[in-house]
Amino acid sequence: MAITKEMDLALLTRTIALAEQSRARGDHPFGALLAGPDGEVLLEAMNTCGTQGDRTGHAERNLMTEASKKYDVEFLAGCTMYTSAEPCAMCAGSVYWTGVGRVVHGMSEKALKELIGPDPENLTMDMPCENVFAAGQRKVEVVGPLLSEESAKVHDGFWTG
Repeated sequence: MAITKEMDLALLTRTIALAEQSRARGDHPFGALLAGPDGEVLLEAMNTCGTQGDRTGHAERNLMTEASKKYDVEFLAGCTMYTSAEPCAMCAGSVYWTGVGRVVHGMSEKALKELIGPDPENLTMDMPCENVFAAGQRKVEVVGPLLSEESAKVHDGFWTG
């Protein structure tokens, strides 16, 4: 079974719910999940910057760490990472090194930077994840931004920048 646009939107909506949970527990409002080739949710992750004090504890990097421990590169090439916001350069690098073949994201990194401003908790870069992937030797398909307004809403009032 191939992943459809409807499945993409449903799984992306789930990452926005994870971002809301992340915020509610005291972390930055980001969520991510890994879906198998058929769209089955394999893993979910949230940001851990606040609760664990790890500034690299982005939802996507946390997810990729778990995925790389659990699955081999050949399997991951057919998987999709869904994330509530476009992966930053660090997280895009983790997707690349883990071997995931597709990324579907909510709001863009540029829109996130504009929304957050110069908040010292998240000095967002304006670097599309496609730029990171283009520098590599493995193809990573990128779909997004999708559901931009919905994915931005979870950030309302969170950042001080």
